[in-house]
Amino acid sequence: MTQIPFSGSYPTNDVEFLLKQITIENTPIAVKEALIQSGQKHYSQMLSHESLPSEAYLELFRQAMAANRQRVAADVISLAAGIIATRPHGITLVSLARAGTPVGVLLKRVLQSYHHINAAHYSISIIRDVGVDTHALRHILQRHAPETLVFVDGWTGKGVIGRQLAASLQRFAETDNVTIPAELYVLADLSGTAAVAASAEDYLIPSCILNATVSGLVSRSVYDAQTAAAGFHGCVYYQDFAAHDLSGFFIDGILASVAGQWGDARQSIRPARYQTGRAAVAEKLLADLATRYNVSHPNYIKPGIGEATRVFLRREARLLLLQDDAVEATLHLRWLAESRAIPIVVCPDLPYRAVALIKEITT
Repeated sequence: MTQIPFSGSYPTNDVEFLLKQITIENTPIAVKEALIQSGQKHYSQMLSHESLPSEAYLELFRQAMAANRQRVAADVISLAAGIIATRPHGITLVSLARAGTPVGVLLKRVLQSYHHINAAHYSISIIRDVGVDTHALRHILQRHAPETLVFVDGWTGKGVIGRQLAASLQRFAETDNVTIPAELYVLADLSGTAAVAASAEDYLIPSCILNATVSGLVSRSVYDAQTAAAGFHGCVYYQDFAAHDLSGFFIDGILASVAGQWGDARQSIRPARYQTGRAAVAEKLLADLATRYNVSHPNYIKPGIGEATRVFLRREARLLLLQDDAVEATLHLRWLAESRAIPIVVCPDLPYRAVALIKEITT
C-alpha cells in the first residue's frame, strides 16, 4: 500500500491525494443501484468495475478537447484570478476528489507559471450524506492557515456538494474550533451555489467524459465508517491503466491553450452575480421534472452535462433529456445512451444542455 499522500499518475509536485489506497470487490452497476435505492448500502461504500473506454469513445473525448479547450483555458485563467482576489493571505488549493482534481492541477500550474504563486494542492474526499474527510482537513491545517484554503470542483449540478461542504465545515468548526471559509470555486456553476465561478453555462468540460484515466488513475472516493474513523477515506489506484492514462494529455492540452491566450485573455473574475437566479432555475427544474416523470427523489435527477455523464459512467440510467440533440457538446451522451438503449427525449425548454434521470428500482 502506497503511503499517504501520493500523487496518482500526476507529477509529485502537482497534487497530494489525501486518500488511502484500498482494494474493494467490484459491485455490478445494477446490483449497486438496487442496494443504494433499498437503503442497504450507501453509494460511497461500493465501486463498480471501471472499464477502459473504447476507441470510439476516446475519439469523442479528443473531439471534446479540440472543441472546448480554449473555453476551459479562459475559465481557468479567470478562476485563478478570482482565487487571488479572494485569498490575499495565501492560497492552499483543496480539490474535491475526483472531478475537482484536474481543475486543481490546472490552477496550481497557472498560479505558479503566470502569477509566481507556489500554492500547495491537495485532493480530498467529500461524500454526500457523509461530509468532507476531517482527517484530511486536519492534515492540511497542520501545514496551512484555515483562511488560505480554496475548495475546488469542476462544476455544480444541483448544488448538493456545495451544501454538504458548508454543513461539514460548520460541524468541523464546532468539533475542532477551527473556522474554514465554506466557499466553493468551480469552472461552471449551474446551480448558483459556488462562491466564485468562471461561468454559469452548461458547457462541455472534457474531463467529465472519462473516469480514472483523466483523474490521475484514481477512483471515486470510498467510505467505510469503521476504517475512516481511524484514517482517511479510501480510493482505488488503477495503476494497470497507466498505458491508457490521459491525465497529462488533458492538463497539457489546456495549458497550451492558456499559454496561447495569456497575452490577450487575462481577465478579472466574473462575479457570481447570477447566483440567486441560477438557484431558482435549478429548484424549478427539479420540481418540474419530478412531476413530469414521476421521480420520487431529487437524487434521481442529475442536471448538466457533467452530472448526466456521471450517471452513464457509473449508475443505472433511465432517460436522457437533451435541450438540443444536434449540438456537439452532448455527442458523447448520445453515444452512451444509444449504446445502452436508453431513451433520449428532446426538451427545448431545459435550462441546461442535458439532464439524466436515474432508473428507479421497483420492488
